[in-house]
Amino acid sequence: MPKLFEITFPGECKTLPEGFWSAVDVWIKKPHVVNKRLCGTTETESTDVGEEALLFLLDDPELLHEALSFITNEVPPAQGHEGESPWSSTVRTVIPKVNSYGTNLHKEVVLKDFGRQLVSFLPFEEDSEGRVSLKRGNVYQFQLLHQDGEGWALELHALAPDEWFSDGVVYPKLPWLSADLLPKLVRWGTECKTSEFKSTLSLLPVEKYSVMYQQLKEKYKAMVKIWPEVTDPEKFVYEDVAIATYLLVLWAEERAEKGLTSRQSFVDLGCGNGLLVHILTGEGHPGRGIDVRRRKIWDMYGPQTLLEEKAITPSERFLFPGADWLIGNHSDELTPWIPVIAARSSYSCRYFVLPCCFFDFYAKYQRRQCMKSQYKEYIDFIAEVSRVSGFNTEEDCLRIPSTKRVCLVGKSRNYQPSDDAEAESRRARYIQSHRAAPPSDGGGRPGDKDADGDPGGGWGAGFQPRERVEAVQNCAALPRDLVDGVVLQVANALLGMAEDDPGATPTGWNEGGSLSVSEAAGLLVQETLQRLKKECGGLQTLLKNNHQVFRVEGGRVYIRDWRDRKSSGADARRRPVVPGALKTRPCWFYDHHPQRCPLQAEHCAFAHGPDDLRPSTRPLKKMRKDTR
Repeated sequence: MPKLFEITFPGECKTLPEGFWSAVDVWIKKPHVVNKRLCGTTETESTDVGEEALLFLLDDPELLHEALSFITNEVPPAQGHEGESPWSSTVRTVIPKVNSYGTNLHKEVVLKDFGRQLVSFLPFEEDSEGRVSLKRGNVYQFQLLHQDGEGWALELHALAPDEWFSDGVVYPKLPWLSADLLPKLVRWGTECKTSEFKSTLSLLPVEKYSVMYQQLKEKYKAMVKIWPEVTDPEKFVYEDVAIATYLLVLWAEERAEKGLTSRQSFVDLGCGNGLLVHILTGEGHPGRGIDVRRRKIWDMYGPQTLLEEKAITPSERFLFPGADWLIGNHSDELTPWIPVIAARSSYSCRYFVLPCCFFDFYAKYQRRQCMKSQYKEYIDFIAEVSRVSGFNTEEDCLRIPSTKRVCLVGKSRNYQPSDDAEAESRRARYIQSHRAAPPSDGGGRPGDKDADGDPGGGWGAGFQPRERVEAVQNCAALPRDLVDGVVLQVANALLGMAEDDPGATPTGWNEGGSLSVSEAAGLLVQETLQRLKKECGGLQTLLKNNHQVFRVEGGRVYIRDWRDRKSSGADARRRPVVPGALKTRPCWFYDHHPQRCPLQAEHCAFAHGPDDLRPSTRPLKKMRKDTR
């Protein structure tokens, strides 16, 4: 088969040849990580390959024989010698994100020759009646070669490059294979990374997810244009569309498996902006969302979307025996409680949780291990809570624009209904073991009283729901004179460093030196540091918020030079200052720098003196960050 391209592996590459097969498996099982126009693949089980087996798949013996001859130089045997399997095959169905192919399925026979470090792809199409046709012009292969003294190389071959057909989706262009895919195979082959988590959508049929996602994305895309919150509309809308897609497909599979006719009901605990509730309700599932704070967007959904503003405290008052599913989508402090609440609501209640921030039952989660990432450790903790609560727990990874993509699903119980009392005792003991200071009466079981004196609340006593009004952690809550004093103290220290070194100011204007954030913190008294940490997140936050004066990069603090486009950052990309433009803030450098501002007044966006200041008459709108 003609060689089209070759890439040499760097160095000794001790991961090869095993790393080559790991890289090939990524392309076979998860092609969407490199071809963004694909949703994924479905794959048959591996079997030993022989020509007879392939003839059952492809009904053109002459074309098939030609393709196999190019691949192997001989027809592969039906079995390896003495029971060995030097060859293996799979058939994968390639699933595009947007289906423009009608009922035709795009498949590939994937042949692995372990002896020659060779993998070949024989694409074919299958119509709705099961007829198949080999795409002879698109047969290709990758081969790993090792030459003494020259290291490893990876080659791309094609059976008939002059006949290659490309639609840019399921049939990529040959230059893309050589320029994009081949280098990635080399990189993946040299890495020893193994994911801590499962592949995405491992619990769902990928093709159904793809179809449903495209339908919902089209249906709800208008939400991006009318999003009233301060959060990024595209991220939050499409993330919730993807989560809704996952749940809808999961629930459809459950109905088919259990023979259910009614759509599952749900309660979303800590529903945030409520969009997930809105989508699920719009797709026919009865349910409601509860959150401690009302969002502006709630008013836009209409009366059919049921959202309640209420603080949730784990107790008998917050059980949901009529709900089929409980949802925790970035539910923060409620996350570890959701499997417990589901288990105690009814034996048939199931749950879905997508953990984000790390919380234990009564406080922030404290790390217990150092051999895992913090995220993996927390996912394992929630999975443990789920198992102790009585669920057969499954883990999956969503396709959402977030680094926190791992979800846990509890669809069934690991005990019989007759053992419920014993299961409840295990739950109570486990929750009790996570109390910082266990009460003397050994609470943690339904029937106790909570802090308000209500019966049945004891098992959540000590839980702290988030405040109804979220505290604003920025400099707005600090006295102006305190902020100005800290800014002046740090700036003077930076300017003083350059005064001691005449060679540090080549432009003649004192640009100052640099300090690490910890060194800058050493300039302040402990009382000030504690106050900054409590009110605005710490000194680094204050310095970043005063971006007119400072530039904070890589943990170091610099004086910002507005003449330098790189130093002035995003503000340098603004339009030039228009003569007579409204200047609402004084220039710090004009007022405090020993050489004043390096820019002329007409070029500076800030006011040079009182006569240049034109305060705005519009009231300032305080923006509050809301993560959901």
